[in-house]
Amino acid sequence: MTRFALIAASHQPAILADNLARSPDVTSGALPLQVIRDAPSAAIAYNRGLAQTGAEIVIFAHHDVFLPKGWLALLEARLAALPPDWAVMGAFGIGRDGAHLGPVWSSSLGQIVGRVPLAPAPVQSLDELLIVLDTRAGLRFDAALPGWHMYGTDIVQTALAAGRGAYAGALPCIHNDQSHTALGADFDAAYRFIRAKWASCLPIRTPITKISRSGLHLLRDRWHRRRAAPVLEAMAVGIHHDPAHLAALCGWADLGPSAEG
Repeated sequence: MTRFALIAASHQPAILADNLARSPDVTSGALPLQVIRDAPSAAIAYNRGLAQTGAEIVIFAHHDVFLPKGWLALLEARLAALPPDWAVMGAFGIGRDGAHLGPVWSSSLGQIVGRVPLAPAPVQSLDELLIVLDTRAGLRFDAALPGWHMYGTDIVQTALAAGRGAYAGALPCIHNDQSHTALGADFDAAYRFIRAKWASCLPIRTPITKISRSGLHLLRDRWHRRRAAPVLEAMAVGIHHDPAHLAALCGWADLGPSAEG
């Protein structure tokens, strides 16, 4: 069985080519990249990828993510530190105490986000930018989840419900995302789906909002994002978006097998 595979859902070849496909472990052939196109949702795209790969460990990443040199070797070190119960790990997540765990460079925010966990930290949700799945756990994404949001939260809760662990590890990467100042109808649909599916587990904090029975947190966060829109857009202006250059600025030019993240 192949040890690792990288899967991305992408409909924008230029973004993919400028970011994820430029990652050194991808260009060297050490990390095979499989691109799923024209899927109606993230869950369906990723399940298609899972059906087509025989890899033991599958990394699902956004097409605007860049993995610095040495990232795959660092991932192997992080996997070795995980408890035996693990099924899911991510680069950015929300700890059980509500802490933001990283570190990840966000171009939309113009900064590194998330504190660095000294050991794998249990999470209640993961950001969708990068998710690592142990296929031996038998988990799949919920094809009924609409659109392209909240599947990081859903796969974490699925793992926990199956008695498996979900963690954030220090996996530095570049997320060359654009500023998102509004939560659209597609986000609302995903929110309602997760709220209904995991009603017995609420509240759940995600990287974007808190899923609660009332749904008032979604309304509050939408209002805050509208107010913060000018600031967020200004923060992203003038940022150098070459991912290798950003990795160097963050001190991640070469993570190496012994990097501490």
